[in-house]
Amino acid sequence: MTRYEEQAERTFPALPPARGQGFAQTWWGRAWLRALEDTALDGAQVKAGRRLARSGAVGAVSVRPGRVTAVVRDPGRAAHRADVLLPELSDEQWVRFLDLAVERAGHLAALLDREMPPHLVEDSAAAGIELLPGLGDLEPECDCGAWDHCGHTAALCHQVARLLDEDPFVLLLLRGRDRQALLDALHLRTAVPEATEEAPEGVDAAEVWAAGDILPPLPAPPVLPDAPGRPPSFDAEAAPAPGIDPASLGYLAARTSVEAYHLLTMALHGPEGERDEPEPTLGQDVVRLATGAPAGAVAQRLADGSGRGREGLATAVRAWRLGGVEALSVLDEEWPVEGAALARACAVLDTAWDEDDRPVFDRTGNRWTVRGEGVQLRWGRDGRWWPFRKDGHWIPAGDASRDPATALGAARFSIAEEHEGPPTGPDGSTTARG
Repeated sequence: MTRYEEQAERTFPALPPARGQGFAQTWWGRAWLRALEDTALDGAQVKAGRRLARSGAVGAVSVRPGRVTAVVRDPGRAAHRADVLLPELSDEQWVRFLDLAVERAGHLAALLDREMPPHLVEDSAAAGIELLPGLGDLEPECDCGAWDHCGHTAALCHQVARLLDEDPFVLLLLRGRDRQALLDALHLRTAVPEATEEAPEGVDAAEVWAAGDILPPLPAPPVLPDAPGRPPSFDAEAAPAPGIDPASLGYLAARTSVEAYHLLTMALHGPEGERDEPEPTLGQDVVRLATGAPAGAVAQRLADGSGRGREGLATAVRAWRLGGVEALSVLDEEWPVEGAALARACAVLDTAWDEDDRPVFDRTGNRWTVRGEGVQLRWGRDGRWWPFRKDGHWIPAGDASRDPATALGAARFSIAEEHEGPPTGPDGSTTARG
């Protein structure tokens, strides 16, 4: 026996019973058990071994190149020595394996992090090196006299699956090399690296496709909570650091939670019923944040940051609630309406009222102001009409409509509500249809 063979052995103490949990949580542990199920001729013995292992009947496990051994007690408490043999890799195969391991920096890092990288397994298989056992590779030996896998060897295999979950180096030891020998050999290969072409960034699609049958399934999508989460309170007895406003920070965290809830809803259920709007600008996003902001320092900070002031921000928030980015754009921007677009807008206005009821408009750009009434229609880029009323400055007065008479009726009704009287035209009569 060589000095290496004397050292290349690990003994693991008996593991506690595995009640209520699976024996293999990793994809390579499940591959080990799949090899057992494919090799054993009697499925009942595999199930009996699973029961024995789950009850804690497997004693300390000794692992060395090509063999794993343990004492297994059957339900009658009789003890049996069980061995499972796995073919070792040849020296030539180990040389090829080490070359593959140093080709990608992530392979060694994953092994040291107790992970078995699927790319390494696939690369090794392509080079004729089978790391994981296959059909017929797990050869049983038991003093109970069984010639095939019995409950004792099956129990030992289930226990080894638990060990593999914790440390994939156990599999490499079974194939012929212990952890330290592998690390020493890899260190010699990386001490003077050869000049190689730098690998491109990203993941090789062919490798991912090849690993599809051994990778674990994707986790189930998260469950949508009943409501957005509530952030913790930022109030504290100690004074906040300079430049930190706890009230504003708390409000921003709450709005972020609402937005995250909205995005999760969209991801799980799709954007049904929602219009595809562009991302808001910084100025528009300030208005969005101000929607629902509590009065006080938070509202004042948003008003100052927006450059609109308290009154201007309140008007912008009103527009946002009516129509989001589109309504805010109509509030803030005036654009020219010319040519075919102007002819189309005028045709819509001409047909919206009977000739005797048609208001008299003064137009500037996309804004039609009713003479003498303090109401206005603004034509949006999507062809809808937005109602406005004047109260020191122009204020959104209602939802947009394709029908200008409907929009104007909303503007007049808004003024009537303000003065607690019915909406009237310039001559004192009530408004026409719309």
